[in-house]
Amino acid sequence: MEATFFVMAIMGCGDAASGCATARLEPAHYATVQQCQAAMPAALARNTDLDFPVVSAACQRNGMQVVARHADKARG
Repeated sequence: MEATFFVMAIMGCGDAASGCATARLEPAHYATVQQCQAAMPAALARNTDLDFPVVSAACQRNGMQVVARHADKARG
C-alpha cells in the first residue's frame, strides 16, 4: 500500500487564472491537505519571480489536484 502525502505545485496562469501550467514543485511533502494549505501563502511569496500575471498553488495527492489558491499579482 502506497503512503499518502501531499505536494504543492506552483503554477503560472494567464489573466483571470486561465491557462495554468505547473511551473515548479515545492520540495516539501505534507502529511495532510490542511498542512499543505497552511504552507501556501509562504510558498506563493517565495515564487513571485515567475513571469505570469497570476501565480497559483495547488495541493496534490498522488498526482491528483485537490485544492488550489491563486495570487493575483495585480492586487499585490
